Amino acid sequence: MPKRVDHEVRRRQIAAGVWRIAAERGLPAATLREVAAESEVSMRLVQYYFTTKHQMLVYAFELAAVTAGERMRSRFGELGRTPEPVEVVRICLHELLPTDPDSLLLSRVHAAYYAAALTDATLTAADADNPQHMLENLIAGQLRAGQARDLVPAAIDPDLEARGLAALAAGLSSIVLVGGRTPEEALATIDYQIDRLFPGQTA
Repeated sequence: MPKRVDHEVRRRQIAAGVWRIAAERGLPAATLREVAAESEVSMRLVQYYFTTKHQMLVYAFELAAVTAGERMRSRFGELGRTPEPVEVVRICLHELLPTDPDSLLLSRVHAAYYAAALTDATLTAADADNPQHMLENLIAGQLRAGQARDLVPAAIDPDLEARGLAALAAGLSSIVLVGGRTPEEALATIDYQIDRLFPGQTA
């Protein structure tokens, strides 16, 4: 019998090739030919799954966001219970920092995409699916949940605080990538801000 092909596995294999090239050489180097070679598949196969280079690059970007979300959910699962609001915020922000080989790769990939998006905004997701906005909404929701339980000061604005935390994590990730701070220093900075918003809470 002919071997069945898992098409999603193939797409992810090709996207992983995009990631490695983007992380090491920048997104402009991720041509169809280079991605095929990096992914160890034929050029024809890449074109079978992605009719254009742009389609391939957008898929790879969206998959990076999905993968980051999978890492976060795995961390939640390790708790063995429903996470507290402070734990959700801490895990989400910690996962944005390059602290291990996998998160380092994802951080470099995101940096490559945002650099390329300065001249081609279509490479990143539309507003409705923007990972940054989704993260901000998630954090804001957890801050509101904390306020409802008197865990977070009532005076703070959840939306503005969420934007600040998400921007802080994104900025720290970039700084760590270029050696401006260590991952430990970045984590400590994130934790300081979280502890300010959840006084007396630990996770």
